[in-house]
Amino acid sequence: MSDLKERIAAGLTAARSRSTAYTDAEEDLLVRQHSPLMSPLVWDLAHVGNYEELWVLRQACGITPLRPEIDDLYDAFRHPRASRTTLPILGPAEARRYIEGVRGRVLDALDAIDPYGPDPLHRGGFVFGLVIQHEHQHDETMLATLQLSGTPGLVRDGELPPGRPSGADEVFVPAGPFTMGTDTLPWAYDNERPAHRIDLPGYWIDRFPVGNRAYADFVADGGYDDPRWWSPQGRLWLQRSRAFAPLFWISDGGAWWRTRFGRTEPLPMDEPVQHVCWYEADAYARWAGRRLPTEAEWEKACGWDPKAGRARRYSWGDDDPGPATANLGHRAARPAPLGAFPAGAGAYGVEQMIGDVWEWTGSWFLPHPGFRSFPYPEYSEVFFDSRYRVLRGGSWASDPAVVRTTFRNWDRPARRQIFSGFRCARSASPEDSPEESPGHSPEHFSGRSPGQR
Repeated sequence: MSDLKERIAAGLTAARSRSTAYTDAEEDLLVRQHSPLMSPLVWDLAHVGNYEELWVLRQACGITPLRPEIDDLYDAFRHPRASRTTLPILGPAEARRYIEGVRGRVLDALDAIDPYGPDPLHRGGFVFGLVIQHEHQHDETMLATLQLSGTPGLVRDGELPPGRPSGADEVFVPAGPFTMGTDTLPWAYDNERPAHRIDLPGYWIDRFPVGNRAYADFVADGGYDDPRWWSPQGRLWLQRSRAFAPLFWISDGGAWWRTRFGRTEPLPMDEPVQHVCWYEADAYARWAGRRLPTEAEWEKACGWDPKAGRARRYSWGDDDPGPATANLGHRAARPAPLGAFPAGAGAYGVEQMIGDVWEWTGSWFLPHPGFRSFPYPEYSEVFFDSRYRVLRGGSWASDPAVVRTTFRNWDRPARRQIFSGFRCARSASPEDSPEESPGHSPEHFSGRSPGQR
């Protein structure tokens, strides 16, 4: 087996190990719907196998369908999450047998494909990258479901490096063009393509994501009660949700606590805030005299190397993520403290853009210029409208296989069960020097700092 095929086999095994670990639980936990926003865990489990059968075995290899009668049950577009408990889906034991049967045939198919041939599904192992990434994305969804379930003892935790004081530190990104998107990354999705040049004016962006301490200041200052900071849609969301703080925060005797996978613990003030929706991120930014970065601003600050004149795969370069550069792959079931990964900084000096929390941007999910749908329009194209906001960077629950500077996630602005946070930005003012050296930004903050009015 070639090196590429060995990497694909290892990737398939790693994704399945996560799926198996997150569904190694009592049957009731797997078949119950813990939120109308989420599927039963057993639906996700069989769905990844059905997707794998459809794309690898049927589409790429022309193999006779194994279970065509279940295709409709696992069609995510035909059946919204809230209705999936009403379907005659496979039970846990049958689902496990089904996905194991599919996987055995997929590994046999791996030996037969030509990754250097003309078929675009085969080339570079694209179809295998498609199913590996798809399963890891559902694994992260399973983690969000487990968090909502409140069941203790199901999710492993681990050690993370210490942080360092962050303060109100900004980084200046000078005006100029950069290349957004990609034409070269072999497993990139269609919505990341094609690469195209964008010329941005200069701007400032937070060196770190917004932390729990800063967000608690916003809450303490009456941020959820002051209509000045909320868009009309955000005010409507507040009325309907009755939110008063991020999801899973608990106020007790003047102190903040949080629930995390069935455990209640003091809120770590030095971690990035997570489980906030777009409306909350937007309101905080307005309160702080800032705004959310556009996704172009986010991508330039994360991956553009102005000295080399090219984009990096990750903020720190093209080397795979490691323990010194990012918090990914469920290394621990929480974000790392702010300032924990100086070795993961981008060329401009911005940190923790990869991993920890998905970061909301100010942009709607729309196609890049020259977009072409591949391999099917339902992955990206049907979501291109002004209903979904873009998130970038991945979270602690994201596998490195689905994280890169060009990867685009999207969700409705009201969603906060996901592992989402944000950082702020602001446009450069006339007095900002356009000659500021990349990577040597002053600790300058001319916007309204938390608590100031």
